[in-house]
Amino acid sequence: MASVLVLNGPNLNLLGQRQPEVYGHTTLADIQAACTAHAATLGIGVTFVQSNHEGVLIDAIHAAKGVHGGLLINAGAYTHTSIALMDAVASVELPMVEVHLSNIHAREAFRHTSYLARVALGQICGFGQRGYLMALDALADRLAPA
Repeated sequence: MASVLVLNGPNLNLLGQRQPEVYGHTTLADIQAACTAHAATLGIGVTFVQSNHEGVLIDAIHAAKGVHGGLLINAGAYTHTSIALMDAVASVELPMVEVHLSNIHAREAFRHTSYLARVALGQICGFGQRGYLMALDALADRLAPA
């Protein structure tokens, strides 16, 4: 069975508590439950990693090669600052979809730049939790045998 590594970056462990006016009341546990259920309908597995530490995220990306068929990444603020995460994704050569709960293009100017977008199949932002499910759909299509 194909599987996807779902990576969540800094502060996403605080979803549901942190800035609910921006990120809503959905918790990371809610997102994981929704992703697990949706992935089952798609016939793919999912593994979740959340860390506030860039190196842990990079190590998880490296470890995904040969284990997972794709990556779903919400890197939080690292999206806009981490060339190292971009390089890690490029180095493992796995299809990746970038996800953001809020519309990063409608927010502060510094959030408009994504290093990850350069190595992503696509970027989904502004749809809240639904964005993760949309990303799983895209990755499942990509991982399906021809």
